Amino acid sequence: MKKLACIVALSSAFVSINAHAWGNDGHRAVGAIADRLIKGSNAEKQVQALLLPGESLAKVASWADCVKGTYCGPQTEEMVAYTTANPKHSEYHYTDVPFQLSHYEDHGVGTTDHDIVQTLKQCIAVLQGKGNATTNPHNFTPRQALLMLTHLTGDIAQPLHVGEGYVGKSGGFVVPTQKQLDDKEAFATQGGNNLQLDDIKLTAKSSELIPAAPAEDKPAPATPARPPQTTRAFHSYWDSTVVNYAFRRIGARTPEQFADMVIAGNPVVSPNSGDPAGWPYEWADQTLVVAKLAYADVVPGPMAQQTAKNGDVYNVWPLAIPDNYPVPSSAAAKGQLIQGGYHLAAVLKAIWP
Repeated sequence: MKKLACIVALSSAFVSINAHAWGNDGHRAVGAIADRLIKGSNAEKQVQALLLPGESLAKVASWADCVKGTYCGPQTEEMVAYTTANPKHSEYHYTDVPFQLSHYEDHGVGTTDHDIVQTLKQCIAVLQGKGNATTNPHNFTPRQALLMLTHLTGDIAQPLHVGEGYVGKSGGFVVPTQKQLDDKEAFATQGGNNLQLDDIKLTAKSSELIPAAPAEDKPAPATPARPPQTTRAFHSYWDSTVVNYAFRRIGARTPEQFADMVIAGNPVVSPNSGDPAGWPYEWADQTLVVAKLAYADVVPGPMAQQTAKNGDVYNVWPLAIPDNYPVPSSAAAKGQLIQGGYHLAAVLKAIWP
């Protein structure tokens, strides 16, 4: 566990950790932080001009996830128009740089021309008024650019949306070449979605390490009772479980409370430099630091295969994690939510000073 402590210390150079992509609560927290930080500025005026009455950055922060299906409610005409014009929109949310690396590089292993870094660059260019056929290949409108920027600035702070764990044919995490991937000498884990945690053990350990949620906040038992979940995708843990733990550790019940509490702590956040269009590269590199924490002392087991509902066969790996993993991971999640909120506010103020 010395490795975990070392990486936590390293990540504190970027954000004071003591001061779900996230799930809905995580994204809403990022938006809520930015809402508060731009209040009274020209950026707030320009943001409100692009949002609909009653909307805020917190309220639209999950829009880019909601367009993927109907779990947020029926698709609006705006959502249908966006997804029709962007058939690869689900791929805008992440990149798959090997977590062991220190830098995101254009055309590197795991990157694409429409990954999260490139899409964030595009959103920023559009809002700067610099959108053209080259800088805005998806033809985003300013409102779409703002909606995507709000969401993706949160996503790029989620460690598994940047750092990918590739497993070698002989086991263990490796840094592959594209040829090794093509030749099946190494395998992607789909952002950790194909890495499986023992959920029963994780829940038991978490109950010893993480404060319990207030009784009124605990979800009512399902009716009829569902069989206990035995595994949890590593990505799902980082999307939502760890956010819940981060909230509980500081006593925040809502994303808005979380935003107020962390801002009151005057966190130290990594500064950005140069043209805002280049900031997504800096954000990705900072998140790679934390991705190393996410994978520290984590060990994939033997590869197995499962069959999806549509009949597709895919690889999975059981994942062993340290017993105290919920503590450093929730501390890192808190820091990354802060990063996302402060970076979103900073880029909006830079676009509209």
